[in-house]
Amino acid sequence: MSRTPLVTVIMPVRNEGEIIRESLGAVLAQDYPREKTEIIVVDGMSTDGTRAVVAGLQSGDPRITLIDNPRKIVPSAMNLGFARARGEIIVRVDGHCRIAPDYVRRCVDHLLAGRVDGVGGPVRTIGETGVARTIALAMSSPFGVGGSAFRTVNDRTMLADTVPFPAYTRSIMERAGPYDEEQVRNQDDEYNYRLRKLGAKILLAADVRSDYYSRSSIRSLWRQYYQYGYWKVRVLQKHPRQMKLRQFVPASFVAALLAAAVSVPFAAQGAAALAAVAGAYCAAAIAAAVLTARREKMSMAPLLALAFATLHLSYGLGFLVGMIAFARMWGHSRPPHTISQLSGTP
Repeated sequence: MSRTPLVTVIMPVRNEGEIIRESLGAVLAQDYPREKTEIIVVDGMSTDGTRAVVAGLQSGDPRITLIDNPRKIVPSAMNLGFARARGEIIVRVDGHCRIAPDYVRRCVDHLLAGRVDGVGGPVRTIGETGVARTIALAMSSPFGVGGSAFRTVNDRTMLADTVPFPAYTRSIMERAGPYDEEQVRNQDDEYNYRLRKLGAKILLAADVRSDYYSRSSIRSLWRQYYQYGYWKVRVLQKHPRQMKLRQFVPASFVAALLAAAVSVPFAAQGAAALAAVAGAYCAAAIAAAVLTARREKMSMAPLLALAFATLHLSYGLGFLVGMIAFARMWGHSRPPHTISQLSGTP
């Protein structure tokens, strides 16, 4: 690998009209050499003006290539982008984030050091409305997201299971093969597990910084984390050793709630069991909300408790529904398409 390698930034986007100018603008403003950067925006057939913004920026900057993603999902976008990429280093940047001006340069420095194969950094989750700021606070809290290091750890560099907006060496991506296009969500979990199974090391680097724009409503947060829980089941089925005990906690909690609720008409202790499970959780969520809100505004505590409950209940319910929906898929982990098939080369 050269000391100033060509970098390909792949941006999977779909209907990011409100933020794409800022997110793509942050990529264009990198302090990495312009002549060593190419940017492939892979658009999932946006209908909200995203394409027009990208095309406008493309007309003034030849580094940008815009291609279509008919399947509209992130893993197919990454595979299509990789098939066109020329870089020795591949960086994924989502349309819903804003990377720091030195993001690419610092990722390259870490990869050139030769000790790791992938690198990303801690994410600062931000919101643009009162509700979104509360959701962002919940998503940055250990009570809200458990041991998700890139959301809760921002002051140290460490090896990690997965990182957001990663940079990889081309060689490790070619060894791992393409993203699994069955994984509508949780594709990073599945892909990074395959990388680590090959012996790759993934670094969470404190000096690699980005901002992520949180969902703006409780309903959209519910939908997001329900899908995370649902598709986590397929990751479990394909890679059981990838799972951590904490990832079963939301589903266990929801299962306990449902079991207690179902038992109410049939057992004298049913109502007491339901009250005990729900009451213990409510007490924990309220206490965590008060402690977390003290860092910002105490007035955020009630909505913050609701955001915590939304994260846990939606993920847990999604996981349980996924267990039913994918019940016949145990032992079925068909390999993803090869990159040569995607690119049309023999």
